[in-house]
Amino acid sequence: MSERLNIVDHNQLFRQDKYVRQREEKRAFEAPCSPEEVTATLEYTKTKEYKDKNFARTAVVVNPAKACQPLGAVMAALGFEKTLPFIHGSQGCTAYFRSHLARHFKEPVPAVSTSMTEDAAVFGGMRNLIDGIENCIALYQPEMIAVCTTCMAEVIGDDLSAFLANARQEGALPEDMPVPFANTPSFSGSHITGYDAMLRSVLETLYNKSGRTPQPGHELKLNVLLGFDGYTGNFAEMRRILGMFGATYTILGDHSSNFDSGATGEYSYYYGGTPLKDVPEAADAAGTLAIQQYSLRKTLGYMKRTWGQQVSSISTPLGIRATDCLLEEISRLSGKEIPEALKRERARIVDAMMDSHAYLHGKRVAMAGDPDMLIGLIGFCLELGMEPVHIVCSNGDRKFEKEAELLLKSSPYGAEATVHSGQDLWHMRSLLFQDPVDLAIGSSHLKFAAKEAKIPLLRVGFPIFDRHHLHRYPIIGYQGALNLLTQFVNTVLDVMEEQAPDHSFDLVR
Repeated sequence: MSERLNIVDHNQLFRQDKYVRQREEKRAFEAPCSPEEVTATLEYTKTKEYKDKNFARTAVVVNPAKACQPLGAVMAALGFEKTLPFIHGSQGCTAYFRSHLARHFKEPVPAVSTSMTEDAAVFGGMRNLIDGIENCIALYQPEMIAVCTTCMAEVIGDDLSAFLANARQEGALPEDMPVPFANTPSFSGSHITGYDAMLRSVLETLYNKSGRTPQPGHELKLNVLLGFDGYTGNFAEMRRILGMFGATYTILGDHSSNFDSGATGEYSYYYGGTPLKDVPEAADAAGTLAIQQYSLRKTLGYMKRTWGQQVSSISTPLGIRATDCLLEEISRLSGKEIPEALKRERARIVDAMMDSHAYLHGKRVAMAGDPDMLIGLIGFCLELGMEPVHIVCSNGDRKFEKEAELLLKSSPYGAEATVHSGQDLWHMRSLLFQDPVDLAIGSSHLKFAAKEAKIPLLRVGFPIFDRHHLHRYPIIGYQGALNLLTQFVNTVLDVMEEQAPDHSFDLVR
């Protein structure tokens, strides 16, 4: 019998003597501050004086709760069948987008790069783009290539339209292959901006290529857009809800299969996605329902203006009221009654909320994330009797602020809340120290501030790097509300168990 391998995890590995000595020897060359100075500085960053300085800064961003535009463009491209994301920029940027998505979904992410370096920065990246397109068609055989840009290409002013025209003229790009493209500089906007830009370009490119004339209402079906959604489970839940209605629908931008493929022993570059032929036909639908409004502004504007379509948009439907609104809109646009089975689901989640109410009522929470997700979370917390206190939205704007503030004012539980648009998680850190809360809600990036402030983190949103499979569970709809409720109340109960003295270490909670 072979000797069993003793594999030590990194928590234990780096406590071994040789690694401890290695760190100590390394510090000798760094001229470090004394431990007393480090401790004093750390404590100072928790004070009111430092908070005021922190909120006065304008020239630096520390740990923003957002990602780059091209990352969103990659996700949008992967929402369509046999589509290859093509990033015009450096190889390092492409590796970042791929790894960021892969760490969240635990799936490989196909995307190619023009691998621009110093010479392309000086002379332009047209040759890189043309050669790259020719290579990726030969190697990966996509039916559509979706091109986006990084900072380098944007700063030097590369003209994608002209470059792609030259690629067709040279024969590197077939005349009949659709190539939507979007300018997505990382120095402005965020991942939701890039998602929106690419999704609109895909719809516009495929529709224009078809030569159709829109006939809105000709088809008795519904277009559904979920937007930049880090939960593959939300797509399955939306399909389940629409199926219960008996509605005919097209999900425009369905990336769930590409980010939740099975292990069959064979790898493919393309797993599902919205069929390309369905996009031109979507212009004839009775209407469009979007469950993210802030990440789909350009796309919805295009559908409304060019397709002349009835468009309805809401923010992420988390909880009872928001799901009620979702079902009412599906009913209105599809002409079908809300199924009794969904009404029974509603009753069950209301009952579950009542069961957990005693443990969640009055809990003060801080939250960070994207605008649509935050609107949904605020509404859900207010329904539970939880009190939102600090709300940080790095990619929010004044419209988001107004909507969030109006929602908060609708409930006495929102009386203490402050909304911080354009701020980052270092701002959140100061808020947690100066006005402590019971719970924090947000992505994995919030864990550092939460740990320092000794506050439990409920991981909701994108990205979630340090927990597995949360993205597979829906958080929208009544079933999603039950999933979130379960996560919320059991986290509170875990904290109670950890802090309970012997006489209160109860069997039943």
